Amino acid sequence: MRMLRKTWRPDLIHTDLIQILERKGSLTDSELYGFLKEDYGDLEFGELNRTLMRLEIWGRIYVSSITKDKRRIELVEKVH
Repeated sequence: MRMLRKTWRPDLIHTDLIQILERKGSLTDSELYGFLKEDYGDLEFGELNRTLMRLEIWGRIYVSSITKDKRRIELVEKVH
């Protein structure tokens, strides 16, 4: 288990989020939150939403609605 980041947290959540999606494939937002919560004990769901929005704007992920309260998160394939 990794050490929890308690004090100052540089904006590395997006990097960890991408790495999780690379390993696990597409996930729901609640599954992804669970994986990130293991590393960032004090992570709030709002912070996850802001990170997801930022990554979607940057074109790194795609977020789609499954149901009213559930979203699917997947990596966008890089075109070389």
